[in-house]
Amino acid sequence: MKPRAQANLSLAAMAVLMASAFTVSMGFGVVLPLLPFLIERLLGGGAEAGQISRATGLLTGLYMLSLFLFAPMWGRLSDRYGRRVVLLIGLIGFGATMLVFAFVESLVAVYAERVLSGLFAAAVTPVALAAVGDLAATEEARARRLTFVSLAGISGFLLGPMLGVFIARAGADMVATADPMASLTFPLAATAVLAFAIAGAAVVALPRTRRQGWLASPDPTVSPTSRWLIPNLLILGFIVAAGVGVFEVGLALRGKQELGMTPTQIALMFTECSLVMLVVQALVFSPWVKPSTTRWLIAPALAVLGIGLFLLPRATDFNLMLAVIGAVAASAGILAPILTYWTSSKAGQAQGAQLGKQTAAASLGAAVGSAAGGLLYDLAWLPDASFLVMAAVTGLGVVLSLVLPRMLGQRADPADSPGAPRVAN
Repeated sequence: MKPRAQANLSLAAMAVLMASAFTVSMGFGVVLPLLPFLIERLLGGGAEAGQISRATGLLTGLYMLSLFLFAPMWGRLSDRYGRRVVLLIGLIGFGATMLVFAFVESLVAVYAERVLSGLFAAAVTPVALAAVGDLAATEEARARRLTFVSLAGISGFLLGPMLGVFIARAGADMVATADPMASLTFPLAATAVLAFAIAGAAVVALPRTRRQGWLASPDPTVSPTSRWLIPNLLILGFIVAAGVGVFEVGLALRGKQELGMTPTQIALMFTECSLVMLVVQALVFSPWVKPSTTRWLIAPALAVLGIGLFLLPRATDFNLMLAVIGAVAASAGILAPILTYWTSSKAGQAQGAQLGKQTAAASLGAAVGSAAGGLLYDLAWLPDASFLVMAAVTGLGVVLSLVLPRMLGQRADPADSPGAPRVAN
């Protein structure tokens, strides 16, 4: 493949893109453990547990729905107006909504904040991924750097809850407040400050890009079936995210209700899951693995994911649970960066639009999977319904993926297509 006539991605620019994904994911993670306490404070002392849980679920769902609705829009706008300007809007808007969240005193305002926060967050991660796709000099560089951005996002989500609690406690000690709820403002405000700081760094580190024309098209190939390539990748992205959603919710419920595990054991399982995903993502696009060969891993990884979901409710002890969890986490960790890479590779000059759609598909999958994991868990007429249904859906994904190696093996040089991004003078 010919090198594209574009600016190479500098270390400073790469650091900014990774920090952007980290901040948005951390902001979501920071809110998760604090949200029930905030809702309880706003509803008053007489709030019932059911009210708090319903509001928590609805607010989390609204955030994911907002990501689903707006990620494609921001991606298309970045194809038209450039990555940097859209990324700046996303970071500044996300920071502003988190700052407002830190001082909100109305539950209605919290609902509005979650929608707006999701709207601006949707402009960050897909645009950061698209910038990598634009500015990576080679396919190997593109693959590894897309993985780095993905790892940064996962790290932000993992560290978010811990950082939120730590900053809340440190803030309470610093101002010597007697009201533990007052300390909730500190992690939210800290997230806002971090988003603003990264936006400032982005102004300096990221090159301006411009495009010709309103919207670019996906990368053409010689195959008449190529029009189904990107939709196929999006469907698989939805399936993987839904599988992870069912897995996470079902894992927590089964560990507590059926196996009688302690909170420490449940936390250990989730820690294992996260660490395995981080390791395999780092390995998949290591210098020892050619990006072009990863197309052959999609179907086997999906098969392992489906088998793991099927076996999870049948794991009867802690050690067996850890083995099944490792298999599920490894397969999901393999699939996520591979699907992102191939979506970027085959998007041509429509990087933002296609990666925005992928973010939307994954967000919708996570929301649907999490909801299904809870709603179908105790279905009387079909034991283990959530795991069985998701295993069957994943099996359909295996069938869809069988045609991908041939389709993904077809090449077209994106440098030859019109409307390629150029560095502005």
